[in-house]
Amino acid sequence: ARIYPGHGRPLSPAAMVVKTEVCTFSGARIYPGHGITFVRQDNKTFKFVSAKVKCYFAHRWNPRKLAWTQMYRRLHKKGTLEETNKKRTRKVQKSGANKAIVGATLDVIKARRNQKPEVRAAAREAALREVKERQRAKQAAKKSAPKPSGGAKPQDKPMGKQPKQPKGGKGGQRR
Repeated sequence: ARIYPGHGRPLSPAAMVVKTEVCTFSGARIYPGHGITFVRQDNKTFKFVSAKVKCYFAHRWNPRKLAWTQMYRRLHKKGTLEETNKKRTRKVQKSGANKAIVGATLDVIKARRNQKPEVRAAAREAALREVKERQRAKQAAKKSAPKPSGGAKPQDKPMGKQPKQPKGGKGGQRR
């Protein structure tokens, strides 16, 4: 801890807070006394960390395509690996077997879970057979239904020679 002249108490480095801006283009921190402020004609202000960044902005370069910008890093998930791993470990697993669902009580759900796999497979096969039978019945009903007799189809345009029209361009004008 340092004691400055005229101050009775020591200043710790953590106590000093510096207000920083964020670069509009690169996302870098701009400390007081640094950077360039650009005001567009529509009165929107942009803060840039350096002349290089201002030049890229003026030439309409895309910050998402420059590997050193924060936007690029965010877009390509750079440097966020540790944070996502921490989040994953914190998640609590919910057990879905302690709540009744619409159409099935808790007792029915527990009974189905404790059922033997063979019984479950047999029930599934029976349900599949039933669905297939319904589909076959539908197909048979479709085949036996009489088809509506539609006469000749009306044509939109007569098949003949079309009148010639000028090709593209400016209506045949020459300069």
